[in-house]
Amino acid sequence: MPKRGDATGPSPVHRQKTGSTHHLICDGSTPLHVITTAADVNDIAQTLALVDGIPRVAGRPGRPRRRPESILGDKAYDSGVARRELRTRRIMPVMSRKGARTSRARANSATPSSRPSPSPTS
Repeated sequence: MPKRGDATGPSPVHRQKTGSTHHLICDGSTPLHVITTAADVNDIAQTLALVDGIPRVAGRPGRPRRRPESILGDKAYDSGVARRELRTRRIMPVMSRKGARTSRARANSATPSSRPSPSPTS
């Protein structure tokens, strides 16, 4: 049985999204570096490029800071390689782990018998 032909559709793995994605790294609400990529580029691939693009932070006496103390990111930026490289640079990665369930997902999957019962009021 052939796996190619007129009756087959596009591969679900290669979605060929159109458009662009903006990856940015901020200090509070101040953007420090922005990278624009094609929409189908993974966020993980941009993690270190964002960190490398941070300009020196001046304004305080002494040497300008060249790196942040920590990086906050969502699951899209989580990878073992990025975490190791950030630690090598003495930057603490604070990112949600891929596959980790959120508190909302845990609450929705709890069975009624495993949920805490309300305490009786007097």
